[in-house]
Amino acid sequence: MLELLAVALRNWKLIALGTLIAAVPIAYLVGHGRGDDAGYDRRVAETAAADLKAELERKGDNAKLRGMSDYDLCVSGLRGSGMPVDACEQLRRVRVEQP
Repeated sequence: MLELLAVALRNWKLIALGTLIAAVPIAYLVGHGRGDDAGYDRRVAETAAADLKAELERKGDNAKLRGMSDYDLCVSGLRGSGMPVDACEQLRRVRVEQP
């Protein structure tokens, strides 16, 4: 046991260098893992915020769409896709004149 201690004391520089060489990759891996976790948490939070924003916009759109007539919905959909709105004419309400 004393011999091992004597060898260690004579080669303390080599032992310190070996410890340093082993500590650098370990520290890198620990720090890298923490950075990955922080990045993942940030991406999850950004995704959740984007989903909430989209849901709120959909709810607003739904309220707007509920008040539109069938003709207006058809025109809105076809104009959005760049198609002619002539096909929507059949959805116009025909006014019936009463005597």
